Amino acid sequence: MTEAYEDLAEALRRLPNGFCRTGSGVEIEILKIMFTPEEAGIARVLSDGWEPAGTIATRAGTEAVRTKALLKDMVRKGTVLAKAGEGELLFRLDKFIVGSYESTMFGLEGDVAHRFAHLMEEYFVESGGLADMMRPDPAIHRVVPAHGATKSEWILPYDDVKAFLEGAKSFNLRDCVCRKQQDLVGARKCDFPRRSCLSWAPVERPAGKYSVSREEALAFLDEAERTGLVHTVSNVAKGINYVCNCCGCCCGILRGITEFGLSESVAHANYYAAVDADSCSGCGLCQDRCQVHAVTVGDGVAVVDRARCIGCGLCVTACATGAAELHLKPEHEIVEPPADFGVWSQTRKRNRGLE
Repeated sequence: MTEAYEDLAEALRRLPNGFCRTGSGVEIEILKIMFTPEEAGIARVLSDGWEPAGTIATRAGTEAVRTKALLKDMVRKGTVLAKAGEGELLFRLDKFIVGSYESTMFGLEGDVAHRFAHLMEEYFVESGGLADMMRPDPAIHRVVPAHGATKSEWILPYDDVKAFLEGAKSFNLRDCVCRKQQDLVGARKCDFPRRSCLSWAPVERPAGKYSVSREEALAFLDEAERTGLVHTVSNVAKGINYVCNCCGCCCGILRGITEFGLSESVAHANYYAAVDADSCSGCGLCQDRCQVHAVTVGDGVAVVDRARCIGCGLCVTACATGAAELHLKPEHEIVEPPADFGVWSQTRKRNRGLE
């Protein structure tokens, strides 16, 4: 049984996002919660390539009908992905982050949820799993600035957070998996709302417990900015279907900066904040709102550490005197995100030595 989980851990490690192996073996205990032994026996032969159930069953040495049923169960759980092929369903292994970890955490309750959360904290912090996944280039997530924080003529086409929702027909607002985890381990340091993960789809979907209207979705983005949360999205130019609203104390990608010293754990926006000393009142609100501790106030004036600034614009949207401004970086500093997930995956694999 353990061999199947070891093989599955290796299969996840070979995906573009990665899945760190540890000396403690905590990742195996995590996988035992996410996959039954029978599921692990199937999932361990999957990759990031789409395949029909029959091909997967042959490689796994399992019966085809049972294999297909197990794959469908894993799709419902969010550990395997499926899409329609030519006359049959195709399957592939879902990445750990962002993917099967979040789906599992969303679905767990009670004692098993507490155990999973504690195992994940051990994996992230003590075993180095978070740093291992956040360190390679390109980053998994990137920052997009608060709406209206920068001049409209400067805003890059892949940075308009509200434009992402254009064309979408259904919207969901559900719990932030990071804050849920921090609540479960009793380590939450903030009082930001837990229900703050916004996703959307280009098709109409039946209303569910997490459904919101377009108007509610847009209003939530405004509320997230008002309360001081950082917008982050998949680090691609096209194909974005969710926006996380992050704090520096709970959210994994920003904890990479605030706790683990990984300055590039998230791709910075192509903007930087600056404060006009003559206009600054020294109120300190910008310092309080900065989720990565890039702003300090001394001698009555706020100063931005540009190297640490991620370009979120939260200091700008709260500045009563207009002293804080967001500027577009010089052309030689602009880093465009990968065009789509295909390009992102190829680049990430190459940089991780997996091609």
